[in-house]
Parts: sequence; C-alpha cells; structure tokens
Amino acid sequence: MLRRLLKEKYNIQAEEEFRFDHYNACKSQNEVYILVPANHLKEEALTELDQIAEHLRMSGDKNIAGFKKTTEGKPYTEWEEARYAVLSNQRLQPRKEGHFGRKLAKFHFRGRTVNFAVEQTSRIGQWKTLWETRLDQMEKVWNDMVFQFDGESEFDRLFLESFPYYMGMAENAIQYIVDTEFDDEPMMTDTGTVCHERFSNRTWGEQYYVKNPFDWVFDHATRDLAEWTREKYFKNIKTYQPDVRKFVEEYESISPLSSFSWRLYYARMMFPLHYFECVESYYGAQTEQERNILKEKLEKYLHQSPEYEQFISRFFEIVNHQEVSKQWYIPMPEWLESK
Repeated sequence: MLRRLLKEKYNIQAEEEFRFDHYNACKSQNEVYILVPANHLKEEALTELDQIAEHLRMSGDKNIAGFKKTTEGKPYTEWEEARYAVLSNQRLQPRKEGHFGRKLAKFHFRGRTVNFAVEQTSRIGQWKTLWETRLDQMEKVWNDMVFQFDGESEFDRLFLESFPYYMGMAENAIQYIVDTEFDDEPMMTDTGTVCHERFSNRTWGEQYYVKNPFDWVFDHATRDLAEWTREKYFKNIKTYQPDVRKFVEEYESISPLSSFSWRLYYARMMFPLHYFECVESYYGAQTEQERNILKEKLEKYLHQSPEYEQFISRFFEIVNHQEVSKQWYIPMPEWLESK
C-alpha cells in the first residue's frame, strides 16, 4: 500500500516496505519514508506540526522526521477514505543510551525559539482546566457506578474503592497549580516549548533517533521531565532513584529550572495521571486481553500507592534539590509532610 501511495501522491519510486518501530515504512535513495495515520488530527494541526518540524530542523536538529509534501504541496494526503502523513528522514542516527537529560534540554531550547503562534497543539497554561475536566468526567462515572454495581466485575470494585483517594490526590495537584500561579513568577525559561504527549526513553525511537511530530504538544518543559520521571519510577520502583537524579542533573547542566518550573514539575508528579489513564483505558478497551492487562496494572498501582506517597514526599531529596526547595520556599502539601 505505502509504495503505491508514494508513487501516486508523492511521485516517489520506493523500495520494499518494512516496519519502522510501530509504522510501515519504505526506503528510496537512502531516505526513509514513514507512513503515519492522521485521522485524529485536524488539517490545521497537521499544518502547525509541519511548521514546527521545519523550524526545529532548520535550527539544527538532524533527527527530526519532517513532513514530506505531496505533489500538491500538502503535508498530508487522503487515501482510501483515510488521512495520512508521510514523514521522512535522510539521516538515521543509531540510538545510544546516556545523556538523555542533556538531549532533552537541547530539544527544549530549540523548541523555545519557535517564532510563530502555536494554537492547535498548545497546552500552555491549561493543566488546571484539563485536569479538572478529566476529574469531573471520572467522578461522574464513579457516581453512576456506585448505584449500579452488582459485585460481578473485580475492576469495577477496585475502581469504586480507590477513586475517592485518587480524587483527593488530583484535587491537591490542581490546588498546587493554582497556588503556584498565584505565588510565583515564571522566568524566561518557563515560556512554552515543543514537548511530547508522554515522554519516555522510547519516545525518540527504539534503534534510531527519530523525533516524530505526531508525539508533540506545545507546553511547559516540565511536562516532559515529569512524564519521563513517572515512567522511570513505575518501571522499577526499587532502582529508579540514580537514573532520575542523573537525568535531572544532566537537564539542568544545559537549562537550570526556575522555582516556578520546580513547582510545576512537582504538581505534575502529584497528579495521578497513571491511575486516570489506566481506568480510562480499561473502560475503552476492545478485548478481554486488554482488560486483563489493565486490571493487573491497576492492582499494581493500588498496591504501590504507599510507596508513591513516599516518592512524592521525598521528591526534592531524591533529585538532590532539598536545599533549593528550602531556599525558594517551595511548599509541600500538609498530608505529605508526615510521610
């Protein structure tokens, strides 16, 4: 399919198809073409991501997978009743472990130089509203279920029992955002930059560095720091500390965090996004296998909730910034002070 699409829509004669991470791809004259489904995005959002990708590439990031334009000059195409984009990269750099914090800081530095208004993919200043909406939606589901629960579903029981606890944690995170915006002042480094929906060690590719615009949102840099930290924590709650400390040290060697940044970082770690995504994914799952995996994941989260409280309460100690947090009077919620 991809070779035919490239020929008809892009006038590119490609070689055999292969899998590139999670996508279908082709090669032609040392250039890799990656087919990405794009039905979930508006045309305006695709055009905006194309502009951001081009800006980052022109700023010196050689690992950007840019949008290949069709013969009509568009960054996407309609094909067999679906919308697609073709991403291309001429320089596939083998992925190496290490210095991830420095690499992310440099990526954010380039992202802050975007010199046009970003609207479609912007999440800047929206955490409070987005979290409140998510919490309200889940609370409604919980309230409806309280009166309908028949005792048959183990996941339903776990959700009904656990939601009040996580609702309280989410409300604390939302209030922390409100207090931060009221008490603290953002610095130049707190301006918006190119971030990722969920940044982790695998976001930039498995074997090669490929920075995919479909992973991006325009947001505060601590979004990526927090989600990388969350993923690292849950991957191994016994051995995460040295990796997190090193990641933060590397990042700050390029781009030191302000007091405002540290507070946003902390608020995002406090918000139980892992719980929300697990519950939402379960009730949207299509197969029994998916539901069983998500039930096991929820059981793990609930079992580890005391450890997560400890992690949040000792956060600044873990990242070796307890003196900075005292110097800047970064507060901790009362319910965590005794942990």
